[in-house]
Amino acid sequence: MRQAMHSFAWWPMVAVLAVAVTTDLKWRRIPNWLTGPFLAAGFAVCGWLHGWRGLGQSAEGMALGLLAYGILFWLGGMGAGDVKLCAAIGAWTGPGQLLIAMILTALVGGLMAMSWALSSGFARELLEDTGSLIVTGARRYRERAADAGPGSGPEPESGEKASRPRRKMPYAPAIAIGTLLSFLAR
Repeated sequence: MRQAMHSFAWWPMVAVLAVAVTTDLKWRRIPNWLTGPFLAAGFAVCGWLHGWRGLGQSAEGMALGLLAYGILFWLGGMGAGDVKLCAAIGAWTGPGQLLIAMILTALVGGLMAMSWALSSGFARELLEDTGSLIVTGARRYRERAADAGPGSGPEPESGEKASRPRRKMPYAPAIAIGTLLSFLAR
């Protein structure tokens, strides 16, 4: 299944990732009109080529993308469009290749973030905010585990950190590079 799906998925993947990178760089959004049909097409193609087994692989890939990137979204470290894009990629590639793509994406994204922060002069803030994301995520988990109720979270920060401009790096380029590299790694 892997080889046939691998070659069949390459060109649709390249096309969708090119559009996702363009929209994310230009508008900081990955549109639903792109990710929704791509997700559905992944299920359709995998089901058509490999029957129920293909549908199962698509479901597992989608679930892995939703779970892993959904946690990052919940922590505030990723946008919803990134989550939906990764779920759609998982529907095309299955969980095995998506895991490789996510590891490569994390490496590429980390390098891109550090380069961006160093060249823009806010590397210290990036490191502080990453630590804060981890602490905030742990706090949110504890609050929800203690039945704090939906929508509860940490109090908004005050002072210098709250007044800093929020810098968001478009993550679709990292997702695209990591995903396309995962095709070469297989």
